[in-house]
Amino acid sequence: MKAEIDRKSGFCFGVQNAIAVAEEALGKGEQVFSLGPIVHNDKEVERLMGLGLVTIDHKKFRKLKNAKVLIRAHGEPPETYRIARENNITIIEATCPMVSKLQSRIKNTWINKKEENGQIVIFGKLGHAEVNGLMGQIDNSGILVTDPCDLSKIDVTKPVWLFAQTTMNTINYSALVENIKSEMIKKGLADPEKNLHVHDTICRQVSDREPSLREFARKHDIIIFVSGKDSSNGKMLYAISKEINPDTYFVSSPDEIDISWFKNKRSAGICGATSTPKWLIEKVYGVVSSI
Repeated sequence: MKAEIDRKSGFCFGVQNAIAVAEEALGKGEQVFSLGPIVHNDKEVERLMGLGLVTIDHKKFRKLKNAKVLIRAHGEPPETYRIARENNITIIEATCPMVSKLQSRIKNTWINKKEENGQIVIFGKLGHAEVNGLMGQIDNSGILVTDPCDLSKIDVTKPVWLFAQTTMNTINYSALVENIKSEMIKKGLADPEKNLHVHDTICRQVSDREPSLREFARKHDIIIFVSGKDSSNGKMLYAISKEINPDTYFVSSPDEIDISWFKNKRSAGICGATSTPKWLIEKVYGVVSSI
């Protein structure tokens, strides 16, 4: 079997940075807690657990005192930092720089535009950790839109400042922008550009994975997509690969590979999500290339 790894697969910068920060802290022999899974990949979480990283939820975090807690790449709302101060918790900051910048942009826009009776609209996934952190910057007063066609919560007669979660699909974001403009025109606004202020906040490292993955999926007879089952980025990229190449299979570990998939196949591509560690992709490559 001729096998190839998609070199653009694997951790994005934000996750890579968070892992490095965690490993550095753990290397000092300290007990470190992670507020939520550091990455949506069970195998990588297990590896870091072996080094001593302990994953906790927000309920346990509120009761924790005199400890060191890592803030993962998704970021956290201001409430988390307030609790940390009160409980003498040392924060180990690993928020992705892009997410930190987005948090600041949303907060500053909210403060500066209050008098204009406008709306902060965030295009993102309900319950996602990054979205929770973004909403927290503006006292949860923003409007969350999860589907480009759902404009029911937006008053298009008022100014709209639009932001997107960093890992959202660029095509869907563009569709949302056009849908809002259309609704504004229907409501009699001759120039919707004056009322709609669009911020380009989607991470290009994540969004650029889509076109490169489409090209990679076309090159091979079969695609093995490696990802944690809880990774939203993994689900999205897997669906894209499956659309291009119907012989795309989702696995979370090499043990899930079924040799019958490769019957009459000559070429296999191995790729993964932005939350998939390279070492896991290489393990899967080792199994596939030996078939």
